[in-house]
Amino acid sequence: MPLLDPYSLVMFIDKVVIRVKSGAGGHGAATFRREKYVAQGGPSGGDGGQGGSVILQATDDRNTLLDFMYRKEFIAEPGEPGGSKNKTGKDSPDVVLMVPVGTVVYDEASDAVLADLYRAGDTFVAAKGGRGGRGNQHFATATNRAPTYSEPGGPAEARTIRLELKLIADVGLVGLPNAGKSTLISVISAAKPKIADYPFTTLEPQLGVVRFDDGETCVVADIPGLIEGAHTGAGLGHEFLRHVERTRLLLHLVDASGGFEERDPLEDWQVISTELEKYSDTLAKRPVVAVLNKVDLPEAQANVDRLRTTLEAKGVPVFAISGATREGLEPLLRHVRLRLREIPRPAPYVPDVAPVKEPQKPFTIQRDGEVAVVRGEAIERMLETANLDNPEFLLRFQRTLERMGIYTALRASGVQDGDTVRIGDLEFDFVE
Repeated sequence: MPLLDPYSLVMFIDKVVIRVKSGAGGHGAATFRREKYVAQGGPSGGDGGQGGSVILQATDDRNTLLDFMYRKEFIAEPGEPGGSKNKTGKDSPDVVLMVPVGTVVYDEASDAVLADLYRAGDTFVAAKGGRGGRGNQHFATATNRAPTYSEPGGPAEARTIRLELKLIADVGLVGLPNAGKSTLISVISAAKPKIADYPFTTLEPQLGVVRFDDGETCVVADIPGLIEGAHTGAGLGHEFLRHVERTRLLLHLVDASGGFEERDPLEDWQVISTELEKYSDTLAKRPVVAVLNKVDLPEAQANVDRLRTTLEAKGVPVFAISGATREGLEPLLRHVRLRLREIPRPAPYVPDVAPVKEPQKPFTIQRDGEVAVVRGEAIERMLETANLDNPEFLLRFQRTLERMGIYTALRASGVQDGDTVRIGDLEFDFVE
């Protein structure tokens, strides 16, 4: 997994809202063979092409959602219409959007989880292209050998989705600013975060790969900006807490010296523990290791025994280290390696199951003043690209109304001879 470079000009964007729209299917053609020496050519209208879909695909080559920061709409092309001589219209290419591994897709309207692109290569069809309509060759029958109508292409799909990046890391480093998280990740991995002796030095999550002596590796994430009230939006922590949701083990760093403000390290421990608990019950139950940092300072040495006794009484493993001098790192890393062998990897988010819709009636009839309004997906779609000047289509349309029972339902609703009926944009007088 690539490391995040804090010195690059690439912004770390981990949450965006975009709109996606697929392409509609191409319309089927209504043509006939007209060739020399062919007396009765017959229908030869080709099918329309498939509309393009919008597909999200996870890749290890991305570590930010920056590509979607300034471009918010992605639209696929419609399929080409069918041609003569049974020629099928060309399918439109899919629009493939590459996103970082760990991207979770939400429906912006309902907040439902649509997909979790957990591994490289995972894909999700955000908007499916419409199917191509059938040409008139498909509608030839023994009684109608030369149909002059064809089928319209399938409609496009459009939706607004939210993408949230949740880093895939084995270990999360949490703690108040200046607890030494950046220093620790810089000495146990190849990550090179900016390090300084003032709070909020790190402004974005950092990833580092730790390689153990036996060749095993783990990914460590440094989560910056955690302060009291982070779960409500204070500081930067509320922006990045989602990145520890997938971690298997938390290393909770505490500045054992108390820092410049001479804080009580136990109060610092409780502040972060409370923020994790308020952000997520699941996160609060994540296995945690207390890392007492900066023990090379005399002020820290005076607090280590008290901290160890209190935290171990709570069942928390405690390790005293110095990121600056690398004191105590080997026992800590051995413990991390052993714990990771025991703790299973978190499972991907399970997409929310859409509620089962009650079977919809094929059509409904309502009154709009003196007009009887017929609504139904199938019959309205038939009219979308209908050629109402075509007598054959009108005949087929009337037969469809009769077959669906619409005429009977209109009579039952009180519609009489001469009353106005509306279906979609079409209005006509009801004539017995």
